[in-house]
Amino acid sequence: MPEHDGMLPDAAEQEQQTEPEQKLPGSFALSLIDWVDSAVYSVLIVILLFSFCFRYVGVDGSSMYPTLKDKDQILLNSAFCQPENGDIVVFTKLSQPLVKRIIASEGQVVDIDKEAGIVYVDGVPLSEPYINEPTRTLSDVDFPVKVPPGCFFVLGDNRNASSDSRSSIVGMVDERHVIGKVVFRLTPLPTFGKIEYSTW
Repeated sequence: MPEHDGMLPDAAEQEQQTEPEQKLPGSFALSLIDWVDSAVYSVLIVILLFSFCFRYVGVDGSSMYPTLKDKDQILLNSAFCQPENGDIVVFTKLSQPLVKRIIASEGQVVDIDKEAGIVYVDGVPLSEPYINEPTRTLSDVDFPVKVPPGCFFVLGDNRNASSDSRSSIVGMVDERHVIGKVVFRLTPLPTFGKIEYSTW
């Protein structure tokens, strides 16, 4: 049998370890470079997301009250999103962004009974718990009206204080002019959170 000094193999191996491992010179600099690289990539990703997928805009006016209020800051999904009836969207018209709710899409017929304050789409009255008050005002658009191809009919939630598709100045909204769908309220902080939509 081979001779040994009576120590177990593990103890012998431990005895051979004479000094703790030393950190290589420059390891802090390498760690710092890695951290900076990660930070730069993170910033680039955020910039790309806000350039192509998300945008934020400020609400100007009270036409979407009570859902959105003047000076609210909102986040838009500007990609991977096909607007639908009931969605709140931001679109460009008259060289400025406007915020309204989509009421009807291409091919649908919109009618408004201002005496009853009811909006109809394809002859069906809409259930609209989000509006400020019944729709009592019209403008210079004759109803009923059919939404042309590639367009949306939009209304503000504050129906009697909104310039929207009831007026020829705004009219139907070309889907190519839609910047994005409102998905989140950023400020004011007490109302921070996701925008809830009614199911139609």
